Order: sequence, then structure tokens, then C-alpha cells
Amino acid sequence: MLVLSRKKDESIVINNDITIVVVEIRGDKVRLGVEAPKEVPVHRREVYEAIARGDAADVPSVSSAAAGDDLGNAAVPPQGGADAG
Repeated sequence: MLVLSRKKDESIVINNDITIVVVEIRGDKVRLGVEAPKEVPVHRREVYEAIARGDAADVPSVSSAAAGDDLGNAAVPPQGGADAG
């Protein structure tokens, strides 16, 4: 595992087309923004695992445009097109 230190508004780039940005640091929580091509699925680990299990009942129904403070998500930038899930 590669471990990197980043400050607010700093980012990392993965494979030339995925950018992870530190949007906010509040206490022990870090909010990240993900910019990725539309065809690249982006999910929180628990959502990914529910999808992998085929357990649709465990997958929160949150659109990328509606992601917000209730689930601890940073809104996905429009050009990212990634699922906030």
C-alpha cells in the first residue's frame, strides 16, 4: 500500500485520469473529492461490498448530485461523473 500525506486542497492523480482531492479535514474525518471518467465506477467500500454480494437492499440510493453531509460524502464534481456511492 502506498501511503501519502496530503493537506487540504492537495490532490493525487491515479492513471492520468483519476484525481483524488482533499476537500476538507474536520476532526478525525477527511472529505475527499473524486474526479474520474464517467465509465469508472467509484464507491465507498461498504457500498462496493454490498454490490459485490448482490445485496441491493444494502446499497444506499444516493445520486451523485445529491451526495452530501448526511452520508459524509463530498459532492462529486460534475466533470467527474463518478458515483458518490
